[in-house]
Amino acid sequence: MDILSILLKGGWLMLPIFLSSVIAIAIIIERYFVLRKSRLNVPAFLMKVRGMLKRKDITGTISYCMEEKSPASNIIRKGLKKYNLGHERVVEAIENAGKQEVHKLEKGLTVLATISGVAPLLGFLGTVTGMITAFMRIEDLQGAANPSDLAGGIWEALLTTAFGLAVGIISYTFYNYLVANIKKLVLDMEIVSNDVVDVLEEVKLGNQNIEETFEVEI
Repeated sequence: MDILSILLKGGWLMLPIFLSSVIAIAIIIERYFVLRKSRLNVPAFLMKVRGMLKRKDITGTISYCMEEKSPASNIIRKGLKKYNLGHERVVEAIENAGKQEVHKLEKGLTVLATISGVAPLLGFLGTVTGMITAFMRIEDLQGAANPSDLAGGIWEALLTTAFGLAVGIISYTFYNYLVANIKKLVLDMEIVSNDVVDVLEEVKLGNQNIEETFEVEI
């Protein structure tokens, strides 16, 4: 028996469950590759950025961040573009960029979470409708029903439940997997952002100390 026959045997509720599974698989695959591309070698990235910022090579740092193409580097790039507007403006730009990057990373997860909860419920609904069909068949036959007469309703009840639970379990498992990876990326973004802000503050204070020393000598 092929998949199409099984779907038809399970009743009309198999259609939304099947569509939910297709959407869930599409989201899982798409998010997996997005998160994979978003990974960053944080120690190496920070070492490179620190060196350029201490040399006040803002343009070079921005170019390097564009080459990395990760959420953390995008945050730093957007922040450094406001460098000429002052330290506070840089920090504000980094915070706003961080919120945007997190929103991008979480794209589709709400749908996946909804599917993980709704698919089993659709399966249970199929169980109820299947059993209703079976009992209606018994009533039509005035109690003289044999197992083959009830097979259709029982098929619908079992298939929708099984498929609904399968889709829900898979969706929920990958949802937690993706959330865990996103949390790791968010932590990396926070580490990079805080480190860059500290370096910029050190450079700023260093310049002030040099100016104060120069004024005293004069």
